[in-house]
Amino acid sequence: MLSRLAADALVVVHLTFIVFVVLGGFLVWRWPRLIWIHPPAAIWGGLIEFFHWTCPLTPLENRLRRIAGDAGFEGSFIEHYLVPVVYPPGLNRALQIALGVTVVLVNAAAYTLYFRRKRLRSGGHATG
Repeated sequence: MLSRLAADALVVVHLTFIVFVVLGGFLVWRWPRLIWIHPPAAIWGGLIEFFHWTCPLTPLENRLRRIAGDAGFEGSFIEHYLVPVVYPPGLNRALQIALGVTVVLVNAAAYTLYFRRKRLRSGGHATG
């Protein structure tokens, strides 16, 4: 039971990390100190997609599920609704590359806008 709850919690952490990787650049606008955390997270997320690496959270979740005696999914709300978001059906190499490019583009836009705003607020002039 505890292993299953830990696996479910890990899926939530995994999903939260994915959302942070994609959209965390916009959180930097509100909390500038995240600039020390988000870029490494975004780079890690992009590398996982571009190089087809396995995130260490995935084998850990699978191990916890095996310890709990789960062979497949039928169980909880989290398993039914969140797992398909973290592990979409039909995830192939082309889709992984597209996801990696999306991470790069969204974050490039977020940081470009962030630094332009910062420069304007400090009295500098934005060009472009």
